[in-house]
Amino acid sequence: MKNKIALLIENAVKTSVKKGLLPEADISRVEVEVPANPAHGDYATNIALMLASSAKQNPRKIAQTLQANLKDKENIIEKTQIAGPGFINFFIKDDVWRKTLQNIEEQKDNYGRVNTGGGKKVQVEFVSANPTGPLHIGHARGAVVGDVITNLLKTAGYNVSKEYYINDAGNQMNNLGKSVLLRYREILGEKIEFPENCYLGDYIKEIAENIIKKEGNKYLTTNQEETIRSFTGIAGRIILAEIKIDLRDFGVTFDEYFSENELYKDESVNKILEGLKKKGFVYSDGETLWFKSTGFGDEKDRVVVRKSGEPTYFAADIAYHQNKFSRGFEMLVDIWGADHHGYMPRLWAGISALGHDKNKLKIILVQLVNLLRGGEPVAMSTRSGEFVTLRKVLDEVGKDAARYNFLMRRSDSHLDFDLEVAKKQSTENPVYYVQYAHARICSILKMAEERGIALPDYTHIKPGILGEPEEMNMIKMMARFPEIIEGAARTLEPHRITFYLNELAGIFHSYYNKNKVISDNDALTAARLFLVKMVRLILQNALNILGVKAPEKM
Repeated sequence: MKNKIALLIENAVKTSVKKGLLPEADISRVEVEVPANPAHGDYATNIALMLASSAKQNPRKIAQTLQANLKDKENIIEKTQIAGPGFINFFIKDDVWRKTLQNIEEQKDNYGRVNTGGGKKVQVEFVSANPTGPLHIGHARGAVVGDVITNLLKTAGYNVSKEYYINDAGNQMNNLGKSVLLRYREILGEKIEFPENCYLGDYIKEIAENIIKKEGNKYLTTNQEETIRSFTGIAGRIILAEIKIDLRDFGVTFDEYFSENELYKDESVNKILEGLKKKGFVYSDGETLWFKSTGFGDEKDRVVVRKSGEPTYFAADIAYHQNKFSRGFEMLVDIWGADHHGYMPRLWAGISALGHDKNKLKIILVQLVNLLRGGEPVAMSTRSGEFVTLRKVLDEVGKDAARYNFLMRRSDSHLDFDLEVAKKQSTENPVYYVQYAHARICSILKMAEERGIALPDYTHIKPGILGEPEEMNMIKMMARFPEIIEGAARTLEPHRITFYLNELAGIFHSYYNKNKVISDNDALTAARLFLVKMVRLILQNALNILGVKAPEKM
């Protein structure tokens, strides 16, 4: 519906231009929104205000011109009105809204799908946590954001691949192997002083104990450098395997796992740096190699090879993103923690230097999670934190509550996650509120069948009988589901789906509390059964995108 209104407006502008009433104007994107106040119509546009400057006309006059030149060939508009400084409000005919119910029935599980992407090849890279320890709740939020963005893009017609970049090179991995060796030696009786850069979690002790169980004390006398390399490999594989298990139980899987080490094995990093040096984008100050990122809008140039001769993470990232483009991806989406904000300009500079459009790389920043229990902050120390890891949160609140709660705010906003609220079976818990709406409708439909009432299809109801304000509100919300999908996919904002579900569930619960679905009026019963059956279908489709179950009983 939104796209139909946008097309009507676009054609009205073209007609007005053709008649000489308006000058030529750029209308590449007509903005159509749902007014916050229903009294202002079903849709509204500010196109007249946008054209006022170039047309050198009063926006209300432009709105009147467009209003007069609207050609509603499909006869979907009840009326239009000009409001405020020049907004045009559109009121859609009720029968047109009701007709949406037929579209929902016909499309079933596909209702909500759009083809915005047109098969465009997209890669979404997320989580990508160092395999040096278990996933914490910050990783968890990024995991579900990336997973649902992928589902959204697929629903919007994109060809999407999910990738996990394994940071298995560099100092942090060497420190991992060293940490295991020190713990190994401590368990075998040595008194050990642990350096600050070592990992001290219980998982390190478990890995060391496992090595002792299999190999005994033989590593006490082996070459330390070789032992650290060996322990790094062992620990990295164990931790990554556990990360995969935690993610799987969280409903997150990947199409590809890409090892940073591969970029060094095949000389990708050196080749990229040599290529950039030939282009004049990499220079030496004698001991260090620098990338000229200021030439691409960054605030300062960045080191790509240290004095020690070791490439930086940034150098590897340039090579990694070149690898992504070489695999044919037309758009890249990276999900990062908010602390990487300052890293964005240099990576955009890097891919620009390689000859790619920086706008092909979308970076989503995911803010921190404030973990609460009954409104009180939970300690977040890795040593004493009560609920630091994703696994502990999953074990307490379950997959559905965890995923839904992580999506309750914009990704770039701080999120309060209350463990006690997430476990409640009450309307205070948002996922319960939405799932209960689905289960409630399933119960209504089952009750109808038990009473011998056939569940009707669209051809066997009288849509015009659905005239209650709550019914029309519900139908309008259902009709807007594809618009929500399209908007959420375009902006990469998965929280729009939870907002939509909360609103749709709220309208349904309010409606059910005021109106009987099954009554003595057969025609009304049939229409209302069909209506709630379509609501159930949309709840299920939206929850599927979130990776959350749509239960039939609760």
